[in-house]
This record gives sequence, C-alpha cells and structure tokens, in this order.
Amino acid sequence: MAPSLLIVESPTKAKTLNRYLGKDFIVKASVGHVKDLPKAKLGIDVENQFKPEYQVLRTKKKVLRELSDAAAKAEAVYLGPDPDREGEAIAWHIAEELKIDGKPLYRVLFYELTPKAIREALQNPGRLNPNLYDAQQARRILDRLVGYLISPILWEKVKRGLSAGRVQSVALRLICERERDIQRFVPEEYWTITAQVSPKHEQGPKEKADLFHAKLWRTGSKKAELRSEEQTSAVLRALEGNLFRVSKVEKKQRRKNAAPPFITSTLQQEAARKLRFPAKKTMRVAQRLYEGVEIGDEGAVGLITYMRTDSTRLADEAVKAARDYIADRFGPSYVPAKPNLYKAQSGAQDAHEAIRPTDVTRTPESLEGFLSRDEWALYSLIWKRFVACQMSPAVLWQTTVTIEAVPQGDVSEAETGGADEKKKRGPVHWFRATGSVVDFPGFMVLYTESEDDASAEKDEGAGERLPRLSEGQVLDVHQLIPKQHFTQPPPRYSEASLIKELEERGIGRPSTYATIVSTIVDREYVQESKRQLVPTELGLLINELLTAHFPEIVDVEFTAKMEKSLDEVENGTCPSLKVLEEFYRRFSVTLSQAHKAMRNLKVAGLPTGLSCPQCGGDLHIRFSRNGPFLACANHPQCRFTSNYRRDDKGRIELVERESSGETCDKCGSPMVLKKGRFGEFLACSAYPKCKNTRPVSLGVPCPREGCDGEIVERMSKAGRKFYGCTRYPDCDVVLWSRPTAKTCPQCGSPTMVDKVGKKGEKYSVCARAGCGYKAPQESS
Repeated sequence: MAPSLLIVESPTKAKTLNRYLGKDFIVKASVGHVKDLPKAKLGIDVENQFKPEYQVLRTKKKVLRELSDAAAKAEAVYLGPDPDREGEAIAWHIAEELKIDGKPLYRVLFYELTPKAIREALQNPGRLNPNLYDAQQARRILDRLVGYLISPILWEKVKRGLSAGRVQSVALRLICERERDIQRFVPEEYWTITAQVSPKHEQGPKEKADLFHAKLWRTGSKKAELRSEEQTSAVLRALEGNLFRVSKVEKKQRRKNAAPPFITSTLQQEAARKLRFPAKKTMRVAQRLYEGVEIGDEGAVGLITYMRTDSTRLADEAVKAARDYIADRFGPSYVPAKPNLYKAQSGAQDAHEAIRPTDVTRTPESLEGFLSRDEWALYSLIWKRFVACQMSPAVLWQTTVTIEAVPQGDVSEAETGGADEKKKRGPVHWFRATGSVVDFPGFMVLYTESEDDASAEKDEGAGERLPRLSEGQVLDVHQLIPKQHFTQPPPRYSEASLIKELEERGIGRPSTYATIVSTIVDREYVQESKRQLVPTELGLLINELLTAHFPEIVDVEFTAKMEKSLDEVENGTCPSLKVLEEFYRRFSVTLSQAHKAMRNLKVAGLPTGLSCPQCGGDLHIRFSRNGPFLACANHPQCRFTSNYRRDDKGRIELVERESSGETCDKCGSPMVLKKGRFGEFLACSAYPKCKNTRPVSLGVPCPREGCDGEIVERMSKAGRKFYGCTRYPDCDVVLWSRPTAKTCPQCGSPTMVDKVGKKGEKYSVCARAGCGYKAPQESS
C-alpha cells in the first residue's frame, strides 16, 4: 500500500510530523498561501456576487507541481494547515489546485504536535469546512474592497503610495483620538500631605522599621482636597503640635486568584510588558515553539499548543498533569480542591484550547540549553502562567489604619471647655495608611501578572508593611511632607494596551492583532517612541480624512459588528453574500460622495490658520514624497515653504531652517539642513533658484586607498541606514556600521568601524577591505 500524503504549511512543522509518522505518510509543506488576489487590480467582481479572482502565486507554481506529483502517487491526501480561518483557506486552495483523481481527501487539525495529538488527529480526520473558508474569504474581500477602493482616492487627493485598511484604520483612529485627548487636556494642580509616623515609645529612640506613611484623607467630614500651596500651608499650620493617634484598625482577609491561561491577546500583552516583545515577534517565536524545536536526541518537538486562540479552555488531561506537578513540587496546600475554571469572554471561539505547554514536565530549566534566548523567555512565560492558573489562590491580610490628628488641648472635651470651643479650633484631620501582608503565597510563588504602565504617580507608602498597631495608640510624628501634583493626561497607547482595547471592543481576531500595529507603523501613520504609539503628521491627516468621509469604516461599533457577522458566517448562521451585499450597498454610496467632496490637498492643501511671513497669504499643509510641509496658498507668486512641528497642544509652529555653517559650491548661498525620506541632507537656501544639494558629511575620510572622498550617512530604499563615499559611483565603498576617524595600526587606514559582538563585547575593525585588523576598543 502506498503511503498517504500529508500537507502542512511550514517546513518546520513538516519536520516535526515526519519524526512521529514514519513510513505511512509523506509530509510536505506548502510554505504558506499558494493563491491570493492579484496585486495589480481589485480582483473582485462586484457585479457577480463578489466573486474573487484568485491566482496561483508565482513563487508557488513549483511547490504545487511537487505537491500534485506526490498526491498522484499517494493512497490518500490529508490537508493539515493551521486550525483557523487562514489555515482553512490555505487547505481549500491547495485542494482546488491538486490533481487527486478521486482519491480520498481529508482535513486534519493539529492543535498540538505531540504523538498522542497527532495520532488522534489522523485517526479522526474531517472534511474541508466551507463555512470557515467562507468567513476567511469574506474577510479578505472586505479588506480588499476597502483597501483598493479608498486608497486611489487618497492618491488622487493627497499623494501616491497612501493606503487605507478596514481594521487598521480603526486602530489608527483610536491612537489619533487619544492624542487629541492628550492635547486638549489641561492639567490641574493639587497637593497631598503625607505624615511619616511611628508608634510612640516611652524609652529610647524609635525603631526605623516601625516608620510608616499615612496620607491626609479627610478634614472633618469632608474629603481632603488641596488645590493650592496656600491651602496646603494653612493645613500644615493647623497640624502644628497636633496629637496623632490611631482611631481605627481594620483587617480584612483577601483572596487573590491566578490569571487565566494565555490566549493570543493576553500573551501578546504580557510578552510586551515582561519581555519587551512586539506582538509580531511574540507570534513569530510562539510559532516556532508550536511547530517544533530540536531538543537533543529527541529531535523536533512541539512545545506549546496552537497560539492563535481566544479560548481559556484547557484539556482535562493537561489540567490533571498540572495539578500532579504542583502537588509534587510545591505540596498539597498549593493544589485547590477542584480544578480552576475560567470563563471565556463573550464571542470567544471554543475550538482551540488556551495556549499552554504540551508537556508540563518540560520545565523551562530542562530546556534552557536547547532554546534560543527569545524562545526560552517566551516558553517560560507560557509555562509559568499555565501552571500558576491551576494553583491555589494567594491569601493576603489587608490592613487599613485611620489616624486622627487633633490639637493637644482637644484630647478630651472636658479640657477644651466643650464642643463650642472645639469648633473654634477647627475640624479634626484624618490620615489613612494601608498595607498588606501575604499570609499564603499560593500561585504567587511562581507567577504574577504585570500591569500596563500607568502615568499617574503612586501614593507614597501605599501598600507598605505596617507595624503592629492598636486603637487609641499615640504616634510620633517625624515629618509632614507636602507635595505638589498635577493631574495627568490619559496615557498614549502602548502596543499591549492597544491590543487590549481592540480585544475589549471586539475589533480584530487572534490572527490579526499582531499585524494591525505593524501595518500602521510600516505605513508611517504611527511611530513608536519609548514603547508608546504616537501618530505622525501623516497619520493624523489620514485619520481626519477617513473620519470625515468614511465614518462607518473607522467607526468602532460598526467594525465590531462586522466581526460578529463574520463569526456568524463561520458558524453557518449567516450567508457570506448577505454580509458583503449589505456592506457594499452603503460603502459604494460613501465612496462616490468622497470622490466629489474630499478636499484635493495636492491643489489647495490643508488650511492651518497661519499667515505667510513673506506675503501675508494663508499657509497650507502640503505633502511631498519626503512628508508634510507648509507652503503659501499664493503659490506660484509666493514660493515660501517651511517645515513645521506641533507643540504639546497640537498647534502648528514654523521650524526655522537650520543653518549648517556651509556654503553652496554653486551660488555661494548658505546651505541649510533638511530631512528627506533617505535621511538628512544639505540644500541650498536659495531654492528654487538654486537646487543644489549634497549629503551631510560625518567628518570621516573614505577608507579606500587613493580616494579623497568622505563617508556620509545614507538610507536605502528599504529604509536601512548605511554609510557610503561622497564620490559614488566612482567609489563604491559601503559600510553597514557607523565609522569613526581612527587610524588602523596595521594598514594606516584613516577609518575604523566600532562593533558589538554577540556577547556584548565591543571591538574595532579596520574599514579598509582586505586588512582584517580587529581589536578590543580599549586598545584600538
């Protein structure tokens, strides 16, 4: 009997499966998609039920020939791409192109690559799922309609090369709206008073360990709200000489449960917080862990379950294995009486398990020598989260101490002459301190979830350890600390917090989160700065145009509704044609209106409300291939242009041309520093009369012997920085690391390159080809 053919997506996955299957199967890889819509045209027949025009990818023709040849010799064909919409589309397209001559054709789903899971999948194969494929195809068609029909309008009205995406545009809107919220925010001043206190001791100095902090909480019956330094100073004066004593001690036991096992979005968020991984990197590393990693003599082993999932469900045998492991390593008290169950979020698909290790006994420590640093870090995160989710909750004692501060004479009403006299002296000031003690660590011995970065300042002393205190106990006051604060604007989105926001709003799916952010960054609509997502000037403009003319496309609720409709297509409760027709009926009207109504920024530009410093005309934002700039609306009579920036309120400011100190070698005018898409360059200030430009020199001579050129910084078309000679093309020296003006002790070259090795060691190498000199930087 001839072996059967099993087709999967990746060569790594094929290698792992080959290890388990032996002679009964030939395993081959399609290496991703084999068909797609054409790049040069829409590829959707909107007049014929939105029929897509799929084409075999040029790079996959040879792959399909090999797969067809193998299928012709096989007993049966099993299609095993990833178990999701995208994988179903790949399986469907392979089936359409294979010549199998009536042989059995099966669909197999591998949720983890372990011997048992592989055996069960192949013993219980299914058929291609038309509903799942329809849902993927409908999403692809929707994305193509939006991208290929809106983008030409942007090319016509703004500049070529711009694009719009169905889900990405919503993410851009969220980022831009947050930026506008930050710009509109007006900070308000407020003050706090923190008392540094300790229990009063009759003998000797106070123990430093007894010091703790309490924050002013109430003044009389009202919440303490200090809005100015004057108010704060008045309270401090009123507190002078006051007696501080404990009014109330409240102790509450609190149980803290472990976080659920990872789903795609929470894995991306936590990897961003703990490991500083971008979402795209997280998914790339997770894919390797799922498909199989070489583990010594064992060969390729799949270490985690499938990483695109929104279900927190866990297999019973995996839970039992985790509980056995916890009891063995940590003891019976760390195993809850019943397995921990976690409720899935609304709309979650339950076909996949949560992300977990395929074998809990493969501890991170046992794999440290076999995984790369990134693989080990991510696997450790997944393993710890999974084990912790089946551990007992942590038990904490939370203590809240209320402290009253009263004038010394008000200690008893009898001494003060009654309530009327007490009223004259002002209200009692109340302070509060909170602290917690871990009574039983539970899951926290292994793992605690990180929180998103918060911009708000933390209260001094919040959550600190408190000494033993009792009601009525008098306290020593060591210091009263006034502190000025300002309310903070909402924080910019990080990649992790944006993914969390998209997930909570029902936008996107596990397979799309990673690409949403990378797409708007690659399009230069957003840039990442200190792990924050900041809209660029281009991004703000595109969002403004899309919001004005395609309000439904960038509407959060509308996009979430479309996601639900696609889920209904997948579940078989709604035809995909109905979803497409309803969308296009409204979209085509909006598209036609936008063609007519959208302002042509190529002709008129975008008004700014600023006046031209040369002629007094209006200044408009215009776009070139190098980005946005300001230009006079009276062009060509007035040729004033300028770069610009925005202040922290979003107001436009002209940027003075930066003089370089050099003169133009053609007309003698000063050269100014400008920035283009290939980096900074020098341009003549007499432009447009003189259009002379030249690159910015680093002051480093060319290392090639006999060349009198200098090395300058350049940018490749792919956006990669490199360093080349000013005499190009006569001299083709290219350096990929920044050079320095150091003399090589071996050949006398005037240029060296500083580099950093894989282990962080720093060294210098000669930049002259053929020399080969290399030495630690300290001795160079």
